[in-house]
Amino acid sequence: MSARRAPIEYAQAAPEVRAIYDDIMATRGVDWVNDFWKVLAHDPPTLQRIWDNVKRVMGPGALDPLTKELLYTAVSASNGCQYCIASHGAAARARGMTEAQYWELLAIVGLANETNRLVTALGVPVDRRFE
Repeated sequence: MSARRAPIEYAQAAPEVRAIYDDIMATRGVDWVNDFWKVLAHDPPTLQRIWDNVKRVMGPGALDPLTKELLYTAVSASNGCQYCIASHGAAARARGMTEAQYWELLAIVGLANETNRLVTALGVPVDRRFE
C-alpha cells in the first residue's frame, strides 16, 4: 500500500516540523524519524498533538515500557495495522520481548477476538459478580 501523502523528509520540512522531528529523535535516542511522523507532518498541528500524546502515554508510568509495547502490538494486531505491528513489535523486541512472548501475545489476541465475538453474538449478560 502506498501512502496517500509522500513522507516529508527532514531537509524539506518546515522549521516547526523540524523541531518536532528533533524532539522525536532526542526523546527516542535515534538519528532518524519514521515515515508515520513524516506523513503526519503534512499537518503540523496533528503531528504535534499525536507526538505529545505518544510521549505522555508511552512514557514513564505505572506500566513498564515492555508491557506498553506488548499492549500496543496486541491492539495493532487486532486492528490489522501492519505498520504498527512492525514498529511496536520492533520496539517490544528492543525492550526484551522474546519470540515465545510474541506467539503467546498473538494467541491471546486471537482468543480474545473469538470470545468477544461469541459473547456479543450470543448476548451473554455480564455476571453480577463482575460488576
